[in-house]
Amino acid sequence: MSTALWAVGTVASGALSGAGGEMGRRTSERLYGLLGRARTEDEGAGTGSGDGEQQPTLPVTGLEQMAATLRLMEVARRSPEFARDLAEWVREASWLAPRAVPAVAHGASRPQMLPPATAVFTDREDVLAWITALLDHADPIPGAPTIAVLTGPGGIGKTAVAVHSAYALRERFPDGVLFVDLAGASSGTALSPSEALARLLGGLGFPPAEVPGDEARQRDLYRDCMADRRMVVVLDNAHADAQVVPLLPASSGCLVLVTSRHRLGRLVAEHGARPQVLRPLSTSDSVLLLRRVAGSERPAAPDAVVEAVAQAAGGVPLALCTTGAGLAVREHLAWERVARQLTERIHGQGQGGDAMPSGSTDDPSGSADPVRHAQDASYNELTPECAAFYRAIAVWAWPTVSVMCAAQAAGVEEYQARELLEQLARVHLLEEVGEERYRFHDLARAHARELAVAQDGHGRISAGVRRVTVAYLRWAAEADFRVMPLRWRLGPAYRGLVLPEDRDPADGKRALADLRRERENLAAVIRAADHHGFDDLLWQLCEAMWGLHLLLGFHAQWIDTHLLGVEAARRCAAEFGDRRAVGRMLVQLAFGYMGAGRADDAEEALAQAVVADEACGHHRGQASAVEALGLLRLRRWRYTEAQRCFEEAREILRRVREGDDGWKDLPRATALLEHHIGRAQTKQRHFAAALTRLNDALVRFRGLPDGGDAYNEGRVYMSLGELHMDAGDTDLARVSLDKAIKAMETAGAGLQLADAFESRARCHRLSDRPADAAEDLRTAAVHYEENGDRIGAERIRVGLAELEA
Repeated sequence: MSTALWAVGTVASGALSGAGGEMGRRTSERLYGLLGRARTEDEGAGTGSGDGEQQPTLPVTGLEQMAATLRLMEVARRSPEFARDLAEWVREASWLAPRAVPAVAHGASRPQMLPPATAVFTDREDVLAWITALLDHADPIPGAPTIAVLTGPGGIGKTAVAVHSAYALRERFPDGVLFVDLAGASSGTALSPSEALARLLGGLGFPPAEVPGDEARQRDLYRDCMADRRMVVVLDNAHADAQVVPLLPASSGCLVLVTSRHRLGRLVAEHGARPQVLRPLSTSDSVLLLRRVAGSERPAAPDAVVEAVAQAAGGVPLALCTTGAGLAVREHLAWERVARQLTERIHGQGQGGDAMPSGSTDDPSGSADPVRHAQDASYNELTPECAAFYRAIAVWAWPTVSVMCAAQAAGVEEYQARELLEQLARVHLLEEVGEERYRFHDLARAHARELAVAQDGHGRISAGVRRVTVAYLRWAAEADFRVMPLRWRLGPAYRGLVLPEDRDPADGKRALADLRRERENLAAVIRAADHHGFDDLLWQLCEAMWGLHLLLGFHAQWIDTHLLGVEAARRCAAEFGDRRAVGRMLVQLAFGYMGAGRADDAEEALAQAVVADEACGHHRGQASAVEALGLLRLRRWRYTEAQRCFEEAREILRRVREGDDGWKDLPRATALLEHHIGRAQTKQRHFAAALTRLNDALVRFRGLPDGGDAYNEGRVYMSLGELHMDAGDTDLARVSLDKAIKAMETAGAGLQLADAFESRARCHRLSDRPADAAEDLRTAAVHYEENGDRIGAERIRVGLAELEA
């Protein structure tokens, strides 16, 4: 009973979110079929409800799922054949559950996500000894990890200590190390738990397409992966308890190291975390760190002078490293001058004895902030060009600073940006985190931004942000066009884009990888555009991220950015902007909601989209919104309503005239609707009508320019195969699936090709051809493996073993 109830809940949830792809869809539709059979058998046995309801409804609530499960179990007790079919379906549904990465099957199952440790790490032996003692004296409680929380002010070295400790202890944790920067300097920059879980699951080896869209399923998958493992999990720069709790593994063999500027009382009270406050370094350790960073190549300085510099830095590692880096790269900069500069800043005086202004708004005298003193001293040694560049690139909290971002923010050429970024990294005002990619410590960014506000003004800051936004929009639109060149799109950013005639077949995949790599910066650019009121650019950026989100998910970011996109489009429409953008953003937001399993929110967004597009006479957009409503209703088993939506969308498309938006896309859009109608009719068992629709869709796809659309031809053939199997004609089903395989081979669609072989194997089994079924399953497993779907490959191999047993 409990297993069947769990399966019903999993499949129903997946039906709303689209989890599991084609396999998830088929499993949902098989549940629909089982419930339909159960209703029929109940009525034949005289135990039906007598309510006259003809079609099952998707069980969404807990009570509905319990009622559906009880009905299935009752019929299974009376019918051995139904019981066998139900057991087979439950086994199939089990593959939709979040499942861990097999240690042997996947090379990323022992992750090593730690960033490089610093070569000048100094002191903190007491912290490592304290963590070691926690581990040695712990009384393991099943499901409870050891949690150590390192707190202290910014710049005190929390991250360095956590990374150093993780490296020192990793031999005790043979299953690997996870690391995620929670970006918790403020509530505005802090990662959501869903985003953090997506990163952790990526470290555990899950491709984005396999990461669930909703936080609850992400958390379940993460905990399943971590069960019984011995791992270190470093959660760096946490803003609050609520950010950390969902990331805790339920394994007593794990060590969790958390760093934060804030006291995390809930972790201590509810999860047994042990807190440790990091203090400034002693004077002797400060001197040692300072000399290590400055390097042994410099002429020796009197101990008293070095001690004066160290004391001025307040024992704060960030201040010491910033000061030491300045000495390391400027061979003519004297220790005495640095000591004098820091001392003057502590006492608020310039070289002539006048009071010195400070960039800090919290402490106008600057006397209490050694990090600020060190940053000011380093800043004053920059050339005017480099100083202006430092201010310009800090005007927004970009997750990372690329060469393009820096060049646009500062209004310089990219070759100049490369040189200036390197200069700032050498003096420890930036950190290099990848090839031509940099990051501010948040205290350094705050320092630079305050200087920008004071010296450059909001007008220049806003202009820099707009240049960055325009550059990212241009780049993202070009990449999105390469990912999905056939889709219709809105916005002037796409004007003039064409694909080269000799385009590499792998170009689209590379473009998608580029968008994925830059997605966090793209989301930050959207937030910056919202803050600065660049509504015309904001909604276009959301449009340019459609291919990324549609293919890879990242639903939390998708929803957050597109909520901003909807509001930006509405403001534009009220100010003579493109009124079509409102409906477009609402449709894309609805798909984000669907992926997160929020079907009611999706339905509401689509209803608003229909109204918005109808109001502005945008027939192509209105048809898309109605089509999306139909797709949502397909997922919810409301097949009659879905068919009506698709037919309505088809009628709306007939209003599109030559020259209107979407005119060139009309043949393909109509073919897709014919396919959708055929699918809805198949599930209503209107087989003759469905056959007509699907054959019409085939003709339309073949007639598209440039030799037709092999991928969508293959999808229609798959639907035809399912229709004939549902109708009991396995011979015709096999003919259709043969053609589906050929079409997917032509299209180069590897995962869909695997799915086609798997469907033909089912057809062979229904025809009592086990040898042919086994051969197709072996081929399907190879294609799943080659295309990165490890769960699909594992599922097929299990099914093959059962078939051959």
